[in-house]
Amino acid sequence: MKIARVETTIVKIPYHHGGPPTGFGGKVWSTLDTLLVRVDTDQGLTGWGEAFGYNVNEATKVVLDGFIGPLAVGRDATDIAGLNHDLQKKTHNFGRNGSVIYAISGLDIALWDIAGKAAGLPLYRLLGGAARAQVPAYASLMRYADDALVRKITAEAVGRGYRYVKLHEVTPSAVGAAREAAGPDIALTMDANCPWTVREAKEIARAVQPYNLYWLEEPVWPPENYAGLAEVGRASGIPIAAGENAGSAMDFHHMFSAGAVTFAQPSVTKIGGITELRKIMTLADAHNVTVVPHAPYFGPGLLATLHLLAAYPPSSLFERLYVDLEASLFGDATDPQGGEMRVPQGPGLGHDPDPTVVARYRAT
Repeated sequence: MKIARVETTIVKIPYHHGGPPTGFGGKVWSTLDTLLVRVDTDQGLTGWGEAFGYNVNEATKVVLDGFIGPLAVGRDATDIAGLNHDLQKKTHNFGRNGSVIYAISGLDIALWDIAGKAAGLPLYRLLGGAARAQVPAYASLMRYADDALVRKITAEAVGRGYRYVKLHEVTPSAVGAAREAAGPDIALTMDANCPWTVREAKEIARAVQPYNLYWLEEPVWPPENYAGLAEVGRASGIPIAAGENAGSAMDFHHMFSAGAVTFAQPSVTKIGGITELRKIMTLADAHNVTVVPHAPYFGPGLLATLHLLAAYPPSSLFERLYVDLEASLFGDATDPQGGEMRVPQGPGLGHDPDPTVVARYRAT
């Protein structure tokens, strides 16, 4: 079975989250944007993937359309690991992290979707997972920079059934506001997005110790300062989480060897797809590290992450970005229920994007 065609589409869906306009990466978001990757085979099967993402969607689309897609056409669609390995080797001069590896990730997810459809099995079954109907989720809040708003939205998320809540705030007072709203029994985490030196991160970590964080995420700049992450963890006693900015399984090998993290956060749309993320799960097990994937997506990357967690023996969590979309690519299938996400049971990823929604919100 050969790859006959690789096509990409960006969809931009308006959303709301209970606060003023906000976003990440120096850009205010008015829409949640998804880069869809469609792969057609010469035997009539179609798979769907998602490549990262958001502020760099247009760049990743160019790489897929003009570079990675043409390299994949004509290749064996069933040799997923072989193709992934070959593409990573052929393209390494152009970036072991960034839009090249993001593009490979989207292609890889689509090929796994095809593999599940060809076998007539949900992807988690193909990955060796047992039947699992649901995966617990945490509410991943936007950044509000307003303690009163943090308090309000944290309480709202807990009211919707979430037992785990992540903040994207950078002040101890915001963490205190969230803990006040959540109460003592909710697991609270803090994602700082790499702002501080090791010394500064240790100071903040000491300041938030009274709030009993479940983890402190990416407190150190640069994100690949694994020795610094380990130092912050030792000094504070707070479990450290990181990994969404890593580019390969080798990056995680270095991270684990440094004792940097308790929770590893590879991102399936960034790291090389399902193929590479499976390697990271094996590495993590060998180092007694729990994988909690980075997954603030609403396309096939969301579905792929659910299948990976359903096939992952340790109990782990799914990241659900705490926003409400104007429309969903998968209807209500990806809506949380009482703080949990349903694992798709159809062949492959379990759902194809709704063509009506794609047509309505298509940007390119």
